[in-house]
Amino acid sequence: MVVWEQYLKSFRIYLKLERGLSEHTVEAYLRDVRKLAQSEGISSLNISPLNVTQDHIKEFIAFIYSCGMEQKSQARILSGIRAFYKFLLLEDAIERNPVEHIESPKLTKKIPSVLSIEEINRLMNTIDLSDGLGHRNRAILETLYACGLRVSELVNLKLSCYFPDAGMIRVIGKNNKERLIPIGDDAMKYLNIYIHEVRRKGIIKEGAEDFVFLNRRGNPLTRVMIFTIIKQLKIKAGITKPVSPHTFRHSFATHLIEGGANLRAIQDMLGHESITTTEIYTHLDTSFLRETIMQYHPRNAIS
Repeated sequence: MVVWEQYLKSFRIYLKLERGLSEHTVEAYLRDVRKLAQSEGISSLNISPLNVTQDHIKEFIAFIYSCGMEQKSQARILSGIRAFYKFLLLEDAIERNPVEHIESPKLTKKIPSVLSIEEINRLMNTIDLSDGLGHRNRAILETLYACGLRVSELVNLKLSCYFPDAGMIRVIGKNNKERLIPIGDDAMKYLNIYIHEVRRKGIIKEGAEDFVFLNRRGNPLTRVMIFTIIKQLKIKAGITKPVSPHTFRHSFATHLIEGGANLRAIQDMLGHESITTTEIYTHLDTSFLRETIMQYHPRNAIS
């Protein structure tokens, strides 16, 4: 494993400096490669990463499949391993990539869970606004829903990236890509109450001055804390379907499509690199699809 760690150290530097990936993504890649290194077929024979063959990879994939791992998880692990061996190839550490002809599992697109507007309102109205934490939590949910943010984008949102006069926020998305997102009046109302009437009166730790959302101790909120807040509110609101921070992102996109918003505009606001990722939301509202076809298909227009 010592040899593996030596190459993983170089791989980490490559992912951070040359690929510009976030720390969270880099750690995920490293974990995936370590799973291969620690697998029985590799570790028991003390095989170096430079001597791994296609058969070793196939044996490893068969093993994680036999463990009942979901296809999405299998594909993610294979993606990390694939990136590692592409790196070794670039470094001239190996002559042949053992993952080159390995196919990823075929993934079925899952339609994400979405909250109705009534359920969104129920969750919002469940929040107790009698104290500062309630105002903070309301601002969190309003911002998630108004802007379709990823949870990582929310916890890293900065005061310096909030432009209330323009009604916009700037977020740093995947691969450090920046985008500007309009923020609605309701979200701005609760965000301003939290920032000006609650946050400024609380503890703010050194280094956290520019983070919008803080915990009781004045530190930036974590991803886990956002999940916990939403889970507690979901139970209180009596909602039985799965609800996570990402559910607000799905609901944001779905409700915009139902309202007739342009798919390209939604793609830009969500920060999707490919329009095909955004298109999954069109499957959530068949009535919208039917109306679109009836309105714009030439045969229907003729009749």
